[in-house]
Amino acid sequence: MNKIRFLTAGESHGQALNTIIEGIPAGLELSEDYIAEQLTRRQRGYGRGERMQIEKDRAQIVAGVRYGKTLGSPISLLIYNKDWPNWTHKMSVSSVEQPVDKLHMPRPGHADFAGMVKYRTDDLRNILERSSARETTMRVAAGAVARRLLDEFGIKIYGHVTRIGSVTSRFSAIQFTRRTPHEKIALFFDRAENSQVACADAESETEMIALIDQGKEKGDSLGGLYEVVATGVPVGLGSHVHWDRKLDAHIACAMMSINAMKSVEIGLGRGVAQVFGSQVHDEIFYDENTGFYRNRNHAGGIEGGMTNGEPIVVRVAMKPLPTMPSPLRSVDVETKKAKDAHYERADVCAVPAAVVVAEAMLSLVLANALVDKIGGDSVSEMKERFVGLPDAPLEW
Repeated sequence: MNKIRFLTAGESHGQALNTIIEGIPAGLELSEDYIAEQLTRRQRGYGRGERMQIEKDRAQIVAGVRYGKTLGSPISLLIYNKDWPNWTHKMSVSSVEQPVDKLHMPRPGHADFAGMVKYRTDDLRNILERSSARETTMRVAAGAVARRLLDEFGIKIYGHVTRIGSVTSRFSAIQFTRRTPHEKIALFFDRAENSQVACADAESETEMIALIDQGKEKGDSLGGLYEVVATGVPVGLGSHVHWDRKLDAHIACAMMSINAMKSVEIGLGRGVAQVFGSQVHDEIFYDENTGFYRNRNHAGGIEGGMTNGEPIVVRVAMKPLPTMPSPLRSVDVETKKAKDAHYERADVCAVPAAVVVAEAMLSLVLANALVDKIGGDSVSEMKERFVGLPDAPLEW
């Protein structure tokens, strides 16, 4: 992220969350309503917890925009936590005479134990507040700004759930190539968008919901798999010349930085290890009317660390959330005695919400790669340069 950078700040139950985004060119139309659409999507999904009924996130643009257009200066976004009045004592910035009891029982699978040791604290509240997935709210807000920039260049970002627990969808976005009609792709992801679990497979959706209900009854949690997809991406974003310029490396880093993600695959991913090379690599063809094309997209749109013109397909695995009503066994870090892990209200399943966060991170990575490729301090300047990018048919 050498061109577009962002930082977030804020605790889960603190006063507010905020972010500063640097590198967005001037002249980009941007509104709070546009950002709010993505924030609303993040709060969706069957199996979400009570927090979603409390927080109705809406970001305020407090810097970097004037009269509905970006200025080219850093953009600052702010979201106030509506639950803050209930936490003013527990999360007070100032010293208090009677602090609340410390939390000593770290949760297996969470940042609690490692964070307590690293930062030398005997109160896991000091760790869980920042390690909470509430932080991803600001990633989605920042990603909405990047998505708005990509919109100007015809690059679209989508996502859908392919698995929750033991239930797997029959569909994968690897089926799409750049020759697939946009209407077909849009219809596929519209089905996912209207699903309670963000799944395009109606039969699997029903089974996923039943499994989430089962997890709720047991006081347990569920993870899953999802795919995020980018279409309309030009050839040549990223580079093969250095390890830290490879676009798939940037994407993998971005996805793994999201809370609870445990693996990332591009295209066929680990499936490439199971068959002969002739069944993996996407052959190249040429048509006088449409130029160069592939008849499949096993590479997931990236070869040699660069985009090849096909849709980018990223598959991510999310673990079950470690906070559960039926807690796992742990140890009190003060007394060293066995106890149940701390329980903080949480979701049974947050995979549909994770899709939106991953879309935001992919948007940020691709926006950065686009600015890195063509440069420009304003959207109009970027568009002038974008016209000259090679496309099918290629010219050099």
